[in-house]
Amino acid sequence: MKSHAISLLALAGAIAVAAPASAQSASAPASVPTAAQFVEQAEAQYNQKTVESAQAEWVYNTYITVDSEAVTARSSAALNSFNVATATKAATYASQPGLTYDVNRKLSRMRTLITQPAPSRPGAAEEAATLIARLQGMYGKGKGTLKGQPINGSDIEAAMGENRNPVELAEMWTSWNDNVGKPMKADFVKLVALQNEGAKELGYADTGALWRSNYDMTPEQFAALTDKLWAEVKPLYDQLHCYTRTKLNEKYGDAVQKTTGPIRADLLGNMWAQEWGNIYDIVAPAGAGDLGYDIGDLLKAKGYDPVKMVKAGEGFYSSLGFAPLPGTFWERSQITKPADREVVCHASAWDIDNKEDLRIKMCTKVNSDDFVTIHHELGHNYYQRAYNKQPAYYLDGANDGFHEAIGDTMALSITPQYLVQIGLLDKAKVPSADKDTGLLLRQAMDKVAFLPFGLLIDRYRWKIFSGEIAPGQYQAAWDQMRQEYQGIVPPTARPADGFDAGAKYHVPATVPYTRYFLARLLQFQFYEAACKQAGWKGPLHRCSFYGNKKVGEKMNAMLSMGASKPWPDALQAFTGSREMSGKPMLRYFAPLSAWLEKQNAGKTCGW
Repeated sequence: MKSHAISLLALAGAIAVAAPASAQSASAPASVPTAAQFVEQAEAQYNQKTVESAQAEWVYNTYITVDSEAVTARSSAALNSFNVATATKAATYASQPGLTYDVNRKLSRMRTLITQPAPSRPGAAEEAATLIARLQGMYGKGKGTLKGQPINGSDIEAAMGENRNPVELAEMWTSWNDNVGKPMKADFVKLVALQNEGAKELGYADTGALWRSNYDMTPEQFAALTDKLWAEVKPLYDQLHCYTRTKLNEKYGDAVQKTTGPIRADLLGNMWAQEWGNIYDIVAPAGAGDLGYDIGDLLKAKGYDPVKMVKAGEGFYSSLGFAPLPGTFWERSQITKPADREVVCHASAWDIDNKEDLRIKMCTKVNSDDFVTIHHELGHNYYQRAYNKQPAYYLDGANDGFHEAIGDTMALSITPQYLVQIGLLDKAKVPSADKDTGLLLRQAMDKVAFLPFGLLIDRYRWKIFSGEIAPGQYQAAWDQMRQEYQGIVPPTARPADGFDAGAKYHVPATVPYTRYFLARLLQFQFYEAACKQAGWKGPLHRCSFYGNKKVGEKMNAMLSMGASKPWPDALQAFTGSREMSGKPMLRYFAPLSAWLEKQNAGKTCGW
């Protein structure tokens, strides 16, 4: 999958009850009703302001102009200023004894839902919002080149997945990072300073510490949890890296890709080397690697257009018992790229009015990646609708990883059996058991390959926010961390004053990214649980729970909780476990792991 969804409220923040001790205040009001009244009033205003912000943000994302940029900057500044003011006030109530559960939790969410903090001094929120809008505009209008000709972001993503010419791949990769990332650096440095100033006002050491407080645990506990999860799955990634490097060497030769050391980033089928599924044709094992079908080809053969693809995604959720999407979804969504204006093509899901005005924003192409992405994006929309009866401060996922994982769980169910059930694949062409290695490898090239990238984006920014990485080190630190975590290197020498990290949407948009790492693991926990509930007996990776109302009912019970309870409660409601774990992913890929170890025998793995 090439892109990841962002729900509007998730842009505002995630969930937590943890707050820094320095945010506590001795000036708490005298009575519980006063705290409850403050929460009630703040919640009503918050609901209204998020709707206004969503409307302005939607216009900007689907119609990038100087005016829409100014409008969304003003709206974002107003929402941010309100959130900062309520967070500061909430801190004065936090230590008051006798608070009810809901009042206490909502006070906590007020303090931690801000992922784009700004100082309270006059003009600061407006300055920060203007910088973010400008940075997003740079990204949305950004272009690279192919054979010397300009190519926009959506098209360059597609081309990076299909092109096998290493010279042209290097051109696209380098031009995109030079043209999009580097010009952002000065504004990004200013934004970091402003956001850190705002985070400190809220009692946090820096913005990174604020982000890490959004998970019903302390920042230190959360960092330790991600370390533990990464340690569980890293050996599988290392084996996949080793095998993929060998295949790239066989394809391109030593002059392009050596048999040892890091992999050249532009050869992996994705601008950011975050998912490698687009080069499956290069790594596919002989015999077992040919699945006999390509989802993109199947879609085209059946006459699917982008709208019909979205209808198919809706059909999956309907089969589980979820109500159809509202009519306004089809009237107001951006499903394809408009020909007459600049838009942000990065796929995202929206809940404009916190009720029923659900939309997706995509520049859909008829291919396998976007078919999967649609299932993912709609997961956000169905989650948003499931919790829309919750109070405003609970209109969010159990944590931001949950929001990303729901749609990915559905996408895991895009198995050959599911394709047969919806009439895309002929039953006689379902791959036999001897194709399982290929099926699993194709999944791993996206799911497993993504893990270190999902982790490093925030770890890189945590170090920027803490001051460990200074502006003059932005490029060198990025290159070093990508090599350390992913085992990849740029195809060309990078300028010391570059800012390649800015060429990834979530960095200029200031969207926390660890949610995607968590989602990669949570989706396998959800998927394994759903398959057990559906009574699936075969290999886990062949399971499809399409059409199972029991799974849908139990899933809706978790989704409808929103952010009203700590995430372990929500996890337990669906899976029976209160702990996030990488073990379900390892069980899913166990046959592939054993196969990879045999393929890598005698080779020098690592980098």
